[in-house]
Amino acid sequence: MSEEDFGFAPPPFKTDAAWVQIGRALRDLGLAERGPAFELRGKGVVELQRDGGHIAVRLARRPALTPDWDRMAIRTATEQRKFIDEVRKRLARWERED
Repeated sequence: MSEEDFGFAPPPFKTDAAWVQIGRALRDLGLAERGPAFELRGKGVVELQRDGGHIAVRLARRPALTPDWDRMAIRTATEQRKFIDEVRKRLARWERED
C-alpha cells in the first residue's frame, strides 16, 4: 500500500529546520562544530552540505585526520533520526575501541 491509499502524505521535509536540529543533536553528542563539519578531539567525523531538497552527509568510518567516509542523503525525518542514531552508535563504538 502506498501513502495515497490512506489519503494523506507525510509533511514535506524542511531542510533548514533539519539542519538546525542535526547541528544541535551533534553538539549534544559532544562533537565540536567547525562550519559545516563536526569534529571529535580535533578529527573530522561528520560533514554536512545542503543539496537541493535534502542534506548530503559524510560520516567517518573512524575518526582520523583524513578519514574514509560513508555518504548518505537525508530526505525525510525518518532518515534524519536514523542518521543521528548511527552517529550515536559509532561514537559509542569508538569510545570502546580507544
